[in-house]
Amino acid sequence: MDKYSYIANAHGNYLDELFKAYKEDPASIDESWKKFFEGFEFAQEKYGEDGAGQQIATPKETAVRNLIYSYRSWAHLIANTNPVRARRPHSTKLELKDYDLSENDLNTEFEVGSEIGLGKTSLKNILDKLKKVYAGHIGFEYNHVRDSDIHEWFKTKVEKEGANINPSKDEKHRILSKLNEAVVFENFLHTKFLGQKRFSLEGGENMIPALDKVINKAAELDAAEIVIGMAHRGRLNVLANIMGKTYEEIFSEFEGNQEVDLTMGDGDVKYHLGYSSHMDTQAGKKMYVKLAPNPSHLEAVDPVVLGYSRAQIDDEYQGDLGKAIPVLIHGDAAVAGQGIVYECVQMSLLEGYKTGGTIHFVINNQVGFTTDFADARSSIYCTDLAKIVDAPILHVNGDDAEAVNFCANLAVEYRQKFNKDIFIDMLCYRRHGHNESDEPKFTQPKLYNAIAKHPNPREVYVKYLTERGDLDDAAVKKLDKDFKDQLQNRLNEIKEHPLPYKPQKIEEEWDHLRRSNEKDFDKSPDTSITEEMIKKVAKAITEVPKGFKPLRQIEKLLKDRKASFFEKKELGWADAELLAYGSLLADGTIVRMSGQDVKRGTFSHRHAYFFDSNTNEPYCGLNHIQEKQQPLRIYNSLLSEYGVLGFEYGYAMATPNALVIWEAQFGDFANGAQIMIDQFITSAESKWQRMNGLVMLLPHGYEGQGPEHSSARMERFLQMCASENIIIANLTTSANIFHLMRRQVTWEFRKPAVVFSPKSLLRHPGVVSPMKDFTDGRFQEVIGDDYATNKDVKKVLFCSGKVYFDLLEEQKKKKAKDVAIVRIEQIYPWPQKQIDAILKKYKNPKLVWVQEEPKNMGAWSFINMRVDMDLEVVSRKISASPATGFSKVHKEEQAGLVKQAFEL
Repeated sequence: MDKYSYIANAHGNYLDELFKAYKEDPASIDESWKKFFEGFEFAQEKYGEDGAGQQIATPKETAVRNLIYSYRSWAHLIANTNPVRARRPHSTKLELKDYDLSENDLNTEFEVGSEIGLGKTSLKNILDKLKKVYAGHIGFEYNHVRDSDIHEWFKTKVEKEGANINPSKDEKHRILSKLNEAVVFENFLHTKFLGQKRFSLEGGENMIPALDKVINKAAELDAAEIVIGMAHRGRLNVLANIMGKTYEEIFSEFEGNQEVDLTMGDGDVKYHLGYSSHMDTQAGKKMYVKLAPNPSHLEAVDPVVLGYSRAQIDDEYQGDLGKAIPVLIHGDAAVAGQGIVYECVQMSLLEGYKTGGTIHFVINNQVGFTTDFADARSSIYCTDLAKIVDAPILHVNGDDAEAVNFCANLAVEYRQKFNKDIFIDMLCYRRHGHNESDEPKFTQPKLYNAIAKHPNPREVYVKYLTERGDLDDAAVKKLDKDFKDQLQNRLNEIKEHPLPYKPQKIEEEWDHLRRSNEKDFDKSPDTSITEEMIKKVAKAITEVPKGFKPLRQIEKLLKDRKASFFEKKELGWADAELLAYGSLLADGTIVRMSGQDVKRGTFSHRHAYFFDSNTNEPYCGLNHIQEKQQPLRIYNSLLSEYGVLGFEYGYAMATPNALVIWEAQFGDFANGAQIMIDQFITSAESKWQRMNGLVMLLPHGYEGQGPEHSSARMERFLQMCASENIIIANLTTSANIFHLMRRQVTWEFRKPAVVFSPKSLLRHPGVVSPMKDFTDGRFQEVIGDDYATNKDVKKVLFCSGKVYFDLLEEQKKKKAKDVAIVRIEQIYPWPQKQIDAILKKYKNPKLVWVQEEPKNMGAWSFINMRVDMDLEVVSRKISASPATGFSKVHKEEQAGLVKQAFEL
């Protein structure tokens, strides 16, 4: 298709070759060119009433048509989109002479004027419209769109509605009102709280009326929810003038005179906080608008917003993509420089991650901190990554309030019609430095000299309205004065009567949950299920439909599964995991899992889906347990950790009653998502009072697979543990993975859980649990020793995970009845009460911690610093690398530490 795309320059020999190909076989060329040549042939023949055709010469018709095509393709490069400096020159070939035309042709009429909705008209009129539409304050970039229906729709919208942007009087008043709020709010903060960081929107204030338009247009088109993600620039303005956070609350944060309640967490700076509100729209409908909390890591919030939106679509809106719209507000340097944006765009059309399209709004300051855009990207535009999914891009002058408003309106229409991403690139400027105490002239003196003299967007719009006679000066002054007085009154009130401290407002869906306390971890809740439920799930996952032909290996797996459930009455890891999911699905609980290769499982253990060996048709037994159950939402992800983990975190943020799981292909790959782990998963409850029940499955264990596939870096997670913020588990029984999964949605609160899941243990006979552990049991934080003789025990070996089975083998080999092995299945919160209960069986034994990991890794550093027990340690030596790459060395090290544990 690209070979004959209209993206190419339509000149000379190339056009001749296309026309020849069309004459030979019209179906052999691109649809758009086919239509072009049909029109060309039609223009060559002009029929009279008698049916006799008259041949007319049309080379200039063709030239004008080519000119039109070129304007659609390239005029965005010359559009007047930069409010404060001249654009860089680009070779566009948009002059008349490039098409063998001249000023002498300007008054000649051409039939091809109908191509842009003018009918037969002069070249001057055609050129005027092309310049007005394509070279004005909006640069429309859409000719890369390869779907002909979408391309045609967009072109028609642009050329019909973009030619005369003139909102109604009421809409102009609305734009001015929101723009006034944005500008005066920033000026007020700048004068009243001089020098305080606020990351102002000054220079980009037209984003506020644009967001207002997005919300109101979305309501008009039947959306019910907008989910916004943005960095810190302009955030306070959005909170105040879009979200409805009271000015009193914001001023109070600036005053800093509240007595904070640290029992609610450590808090965060004001320009990172989230908010949510129900807004009344102009369409008379309610709109739920959520601004997600975010860290300083630019763009990190993007996948969280997408996951949250998808969860709302799945849970709240029964899969209707038109109901919840994600809006991501980017900076120009970040959208071009941060790879997470690429990951999110690449997700946008995938079955497991699509949200019905994101509206991307770029506040293009033309600078990143101190870095000029020429040093910040190789691409012409910061938005060029939009082209990977054929997303249209609207480059708009940030000083033209009505043009920005038009783009916002068009973006919502496009998103709701096609359920795809669209980008608005609002070129503006940053009046101050990166923050209000920063001096931008150190690095951009010329630009900031121009900015210092430049009127703000409100002044620009007021001048435009008054010159056009749409507004009188008295009305403008009254609007300005009234809003300033309102702000001053609110500030005076705060100074006289400081607001009491209150934590971040919790969303409605979380109202039924509470915060945890230390006692909650003394004993896990009952998470057992009935035998009847086990039979229902077992039947579903051990049968396939009539006529379904599984692979021979799957036939054996089905046979083994059936034997485990109905004959042996004992379950291995995969059976127990699927039973946990099935029991929740049958109860109506959403279960979602994603990650690389999760349907089968990296180690070919899960097989949540089977595939017909002849037709490749998929079948998921867990979707056929009973009527009125939830479907299993399990998706093999794109090859991304950062983006996908963020998406699942966002999904869990929106659905507290869902079990949401992300599985790494190998545990060490989680470090590709370290930003998400650090800034959201481990700290969000403390910073933003936001609980989350996400489960991370990180395959971990020293089995001779080398430095990259041995360790999931347990030490890093344990280093971030405090205030019961997260669950750290390293399990050795199938019953415990079953109960851990069910416990996640049984607790009256939510905690992220990091499970250092097994690899070789997935099929180890030692992890098998009897059926009674599922019908009458709960999660076991600690598992004692049933081999040693209690009265003879002189030493207790504490361990976690796979190394237990190596120690157990040695214990039985030596018949060491005087050594007890105690498994710590949950390392955090540390289960001291459960440990103490086990230690009461023994009389002053030596206590030893045994781990496979090097001494400076694994759990030892955490235990040594945080656990009040007199423990010695057995481990691999201190190392910079997690594991050796030599199989022989691995075996020697493993045997050596097991031997040392018993000889110490």
